[in-house]
Amino acid sequence: MTSLTASEVPSYLAARPALCGLVDPATLTVSEVGDGNLNLVFICADGAGRRVVLKQALPYVRLVGPDWPMTEERATREANALRVHGQLSDNICRLIDFDADRYVLVLEDLSDHEVLRTRLNAGGPHAGVTEPLAEYVADVAFGTSFLALGEEEFRRRAAAAANPELCAITEDLILTEPFLGAARNSVRPSAEPLVAELQADPAWVDAAMAMKHRFVTVQEALLHGDLHSGSVFVRGTEGSPDFSVKAFDPEFAWYGPVGFDLGLLWANMLFAAARAEVLGDHARARDLVATCEITWDRFRTRLRGHWPDRRCPAKYPDAYLTRWLAEIRADALGFAGCEAARRTIGLAKVSDLETLDDPGYARAATAMLRSSRLLLLRRATLGFDQLVDAFFGLLGSARCAG
Repeated sequence: MTSLTASEVPSYLAARPALCGLVDPATLTVSEVGDGNLNLVFICADGAGRRVVLKQALPYVRLVGPDWPMTEERATREANALRVHGQLSDNICRLIDFDADRYVLVLEDLSDHEVLRTRLNAGGPHAGVTEPLAEYVADVAFGTSFLALGEEEFRRRAAAAANPELCAITEDLILTEPFLGAARNSVRPSAEPLVAELQADPAWVDAAMAMKHRFVTVQEALLHGDLHSGSVFVRGTEGSPDFSVKAFDPEFAWYGPVGFDLGLLWANMLFAAARAEVLGDHARARDLVATCEITWDRFRTRLRGHWPDRRCPAKYPDAYLTRWLAEIRADALGFAGCEAARRTIGLAKVSDLETLDDPGYARAATAMLRSSRLLLLRRATLGFDQLVDAFFGLLGSARCAG
């Protein structure tokens, strides 16, 4: 497989029958923008203003280089997730075409959107953004489960969606290395004593390994697999005619525990809240933390709305849903604790934290790491009001300590 270059893209598009008339290759302007860690990404615009995006999987992890080989088949799995999720929700980037020979996805252009993390870091509006994401997770959670598909079809789809190479990245970077230590880990000197303290804490490590066990062994639905604020595009504001929220980049998709997607989203909203607090905007910080409960309420309502459509009501009574929701909530809190540690300690950190000055970083990193322990150890019982109180208490304690 050869990698595309910007100069080759017009002829490539012209040769794809599925793309005929979508854009004009003769007047095309192509920009290679990359997507951060893994792939080649080209934004293509023709003279009439029509646009598409091409994404090609490389045979290695772009963040590291050829020394970290990676299967291009991840593009096939992403294409499958985009097709399936797109049938269930409007809050996912639309797949236009997939070239299985060269591992190229052709996607709708979302250049008129902005990355949610970028908006949050700049202090931009966030009202109403997480609710569509909660509905997206719920729609996919039900629509790809055995409750909607039946057990046999569910098993076939789960087997076909296996994503071992990218799951291994998640298992290492989110669920192992922050807790057991790794050469790829790093923090600023101010956080080193706390990291050492936590990594020597058997309760914290054991709780993380329990979440790794859930990640490896539980198959509930075809998850996005990487639903953080850097994997969400937003346009407009709540109530505006152009308001749009779209998840993208589901190349980590696999059949796993539903709470994983929610947990990653919650942890990233906590990072945004920690940033707002140390920058002096307490009201914004409280609103950002509140999105965790808001998201949960919308997810729970949406999933309950799907419940009457399950295939076998006699086999799966209402008590089943009550138990399942409790499991999803506990999983989400636990995975949020893992993500809070990973984005502070491990590879692929977040700009919410890393762009703070040293005093702000020390305060926010301390609060996120302490919150990681809280979320992991109390995942089965922690209330959202308790999370709010504890989170701001930890931010206050970190300020006093500094």
